[in-house]
Amino acid sequence: MIVTPTAIADVLVIEPNVFGDDRGFFFESFNHAKFEAAIGKPVKFVQDNHSKSAENVLRGMHYQIQQPQGKLVRVVQGIVFDVAVDIRKNSSTFGQWVGEILSAENKKQLWVPEGFAHGFVVLSKTAEFLYKTTDYYAPEFERCIAWNDPEIDIKWPINGAALLSAKDQLGKSFAEAEHF
Repeated sequence: MIVTPTAIADVLVIEPNVFGDDRGFFFESFNHAKFEAAIGKPVKFVQDNHSKSAENVLRGMHYQIQQPQGKLVRVVQGIVFDVAVDIRKNSSTFGQWVGEILSAENKKQLWVPEGFAHGFVVLSKTAEFLYKTTDYYAPEFERCIAWNDPEIDIKWPINGAALLSAKDQLGKSFAEAEHF
């Protein structure tokens, strides 16, 4: 696999070695030993999640203030623009964001470590999004930063209006949000 740091070094783009021919393709989507070597620390995934969303659905910017979750995300159908925002107060990249196009075609994955808010918007008619987490979902600790917060100023490549859940419509400003 090819591991490429983003502008925020702790967030990594992971590209698997894909073996394909006219019959189809094969790739190793996860290998624990190789993943730990790539990120340089032990990791234990405890939960796998799968979501399907329609075009312009924007999910985020989510995090858990306690029981923080590292996430290894990928797309198995469609295309999304995936975003991580550094919300670690003592980080040199605090308040900065990175984004990456993830698709079934490019097979890229994004490692979003603990201490980041995470979200994505669907750019295709539909998309199926898979992710592993390093801790269990704990709704009592879940927080949401407004997807369109002007201080963070994420450049979403969205065509039309963002479709948000009721929860995401109530996202707090970056200044008001709890940080790590």
